[in-house]
Amino acid sequence: MSFRATVLTLYPEMFPGALGLSLAGRALERGDWSLETVQIRDFAADRHRTVDDTPAGGGAGMVMRADILARAIDHASPQGDPRPRLLMSPRGKPLTQAKVRDLAAGPGAVILCGRFEGVDQRVIDARGLEEVSIGDFILSGGEPAALVLLDAVVRLLPGVMGNEASGEEESFENGLLEHPHYTRPQEWEGLPIPDVLTSGNHGRIARWRRDEAGRLTAERRPDLLAASQPRMK
Repeated sequence: MSFRATVLTLYPEMFPGALGLSLAGRALERGDWSLETVQIRDFAADRHRTVDDTPAGGGAGMVMRADILARAIDHASPQGDPRPRLLMSPRGKPLTQAKVRDLAAGPGAVILCGRFEGVDQRVIDARGLEEVSIGDFILSGGEPAALVLLDAVVRLLPGVMGNEASGEEESFENGLLEHPHYTRPQEWEGLPIPDVLTSGNHGRIARWRRDEAGRLTAERRPDLLAASQPRMK
């Protein structure tokens, strides 16, 4: 069974976007995964296809309505659908590589892309939406975040990457950032490739890569290094 993604959005024309190119695009053509978009406005009841209203209690902006979103979700993910229901939201739990691997091992995902000030909390609770964030910043809507999430997931699906080992020694896979990379020419602008990488000594190379990964993580993401310590003992 291939990974099946359904995206609920006000802008279906944003998909597949970059997901239609390179590895993800070729995998989409092969049927390694599928992508369906659902236009939320199709489930509005008025002739203007209105999907939002003013926030209860006052305040700036508009809020996406629970009744309209519920109809869209129920259409895209009827009872018995095993796929998780995700809401791309800046207040969600941070997306991690571990979460990406969990999703890649599953049947797919139903992804709601929020807009405006947010989504009525009642539909989040009633339809079991899991809020997911791709970072501590605000986007115009959930569509770019959904593209990021799907790109991270799709590349881990079986057969998508030519070399499956490519996904095993990357940043965040072992709680560390990835080590530096080099390739030919041997010397460029007076800067040589580190001797250890051309020594042919695979044990030394592995130690160098591990040490460099630790050094970079300590410099740039000490939070990751602290979290990885129990696993490294």
